[in-house]
Amino acid sequence: ENQEFERQYLSGELEVELTPQGTLAERCRAGGAGIPAFYTPTAVGTMIHEGGAPIKYAADGSIEIPSPARESRSFGGKEYVMEEAITGDFGLVKAWKADAAGNLMFRKSARNFNQAMAKAGQITIAEVEEVVPLGALDPDEVHVPGVYVNRVVHTPADRLEKRIERRTVNDPANPPKGAGSRENVVRRAAAEFKDGMYINLGIGMPMLASNFVPEGVNVTLMSENGILGLGPFPAPGHVDPDLINAGKETVTVLPGASFFSSDESFAMIRGGHIDVTILGAMQVAQNGDLANWMIPGKMVKGMGGAMDLVSGSGKVIVTMDHTAKGGAHKILKRCQLPLTGKACVDMIITNLCVFEVDKAAGRLVLTELAPGVSVDDVRAATECEFQEAPGGAQPMKNVA
Repeated sequence: ENQEFERQYLSGELEVELTPQGTLAERCRAGGAGIPAFYTPTAVGTMIHEGGAPIKYAADGSIEIPSPARESRSFGGKEYVMEEAITGDFGLVKAWKADAAGNLMFRKSARNFNQAMAKAGQITIAEVEEVVPLGALDPDEVHVPGVYVNRVVHTPADRLEKRIERRTVNDPANPPKGAGSRENVVRRAAAEFKDGMYINLGIGMPMLASNFVPEGVNVTLMSENGILGLGPFPAPGHVDPDLINAGKETVTVLPGASFFSSDESFAMIRGGHIDVTILGAMQVAQNGDLANWMIPGKMVKGMGGAMDLVSGSGKVIVTMDHTAKGGAHKILKRCQLPLTGKACVDMIITNLCVFEVDKAAGRLVLTELAPGVSVDDVRAATECEFQEAPGGAQPMKNVA
């Protein structure tokens, strides 16, 4: 993460409009398409919708410039937030190849925001690795037509820098350390996978669930930076800087995989095409409210794609330690931190137990207990009240 950027933002040196990642992609896509605004389910009920998100902090840590409230409207009985399009004086993008007409081609997961940004710039400048003659690019290979591109800058191979932020490999000689006490959490999460599902796994603990897919179950893993069909980490010596996941880790893909842009990725998410999302949390409320992106004045992870994922996925599962460091409660009557989504969580899996969220009643139902954990242990570690499932809580499924 960019610690210097966070420092400048929290100290009031920068003005920043924090925007859900999918909303940002769509705002840029809309800007390039001449659409002034659109409605989205992302961020309904959060401070992005209701206003008050810090755009600029004062020197004393108070909010000097808060974000305004967004207009909202109901369609089909569901609330949506209006977002305005974004255009820029310049669009700066990086591509693999360009021809003399300005047509651009990208490699693998490197499309991400580049396609939307190229279209949203009044003047778009593309840095490319190769410039090829007219006709060298098959029309089917063109990802951004030259009509959107005003300048092409060729970077010679000896000056080309392709950084890898998190070089992650699958090395049999140096196997990864076990997940320890968290292994039962991700094992249990993987028990929710059903054959044919499309699944998004968040950074950190949720990503480990891919190691425990039940035998005979085939699922397709999605990364919101533009990949369907994620495979294992690459072998040493086979790392590709143009093939990374949303957590900036080097990855591989499986047969049948596909690559696409970030705006396409979040269209899949908002459109309800992703069956399960698993992500972490700082706090979860008894009604399924989720907070996982910000501690005002102290820490800003940014919401990334989480607000989009929890508003559009079929089932939202939180995996986390039951309490914070020092034993502070994380499962609460009401979230005390800024929300990522309202009443969006369906299941909570912790190192102590499994809760299902009864959204109609606004309460948690204890369904499973980890080995060696009692109901009293769970009560002591949980701020809000909860109800035991009929017949009592069962042993946690799929644990070691």
